[in-house]
Amino acid sequence: MKRTALSFSGGKDSSFALYKLKQQGIEVACLVTTVFKQDDKTVAHGDAPEHVIQQAERLGIPVTFVYTDFESYNDDYLQHLLQLKQRYKLDAIAFGDIYLDGHREWGEKLAEKAGLEARYPLWTTEDQALPLLHEFISQGFKARVIKVDQRKLPSHWVGRLVDTSFANDIAELDVCPMGEAGEYHTVVEDGPCFNRNK
Repeated sequence: MKRTALSFSGGKDSSFALYKLKQQGIEVACLVTTVFKQDDKTVAHGDAPEHVIQQAERLGIPVTFVYTDFESYNDDYLQHLLQLKQRYKLDAIAFGDIYLDGHREWGEKLAEKAGLEARYPLWTTEDQALPLLHEFISQGFKARVIKVDQRKLPSHWVGRLVDTSFANDIAELDVCPMGEAGEYHTVVEDGPCFNRNK
């Protein structure tokens, strides 16, 4: 069975990527989360690493942290990935990116340097972002908005559940329904990958 690491923020995209990988019969051997050294907060969401640890425990997958800063981000990630490749006998690293070519190019270059395959289980075209959001919701994931770009979305959307009502509302706005350009960020509280006994 193919073994992959998954770049994991705790949000809907990386959680949905995990779900898709499992559907494909790919074993996710570990999660990788980046954390800024200066404030001990996750790079993606500015959240406490403890929250990601709690998610990982419910997912039953070990999580590892890349402690980094802007200047050494690429090198820190690569060195960490090389260690994980040996420890977990990895074939690949997966990302939750959806359609931004620049993001994919970065991940593919990183994977190539580590001698790994880059996987993008959510990859599609921009016009498929709304159907992808509806699919995420229909699979039973429970995600909540924890941050918005106030230039693009109203601040009172923080705290909203990502449900059909949310999907219908965001479809009316001139933004990516999946928040691919940073319009909003989420934390996943439950879903088909999570152990409900925790």
